[in-house]
Amino acid sequence: MSVARNTEISATSSQSFEDAIKQGLERATRTLRNVKGAWIKEQEVELEGNQVSTYKVTMIVTFVLDDQSDVS
Repeated sequence: MSVARNTEISATSSQSFEDAIKQGLERATRTLRNVKGAWIKEQEVELEGNQVSTYKVTMIVTFVLDDQSDVS
């Protein structure tokens, strides 16, 4: 039996929403094992003057917990 957990993370990029998602998932997979997917909960932009300066995403990342028999 597998048990999964969800955690909410935010990531930013000066380039695009896609880049913010990519950076957030790359960072999450360095810390969390068994990441299986993500749901994009929110997208926001910050403006400087009349130009978009920052793209921000908030996402729910799903990862499968290690089986108790796998833990030393």
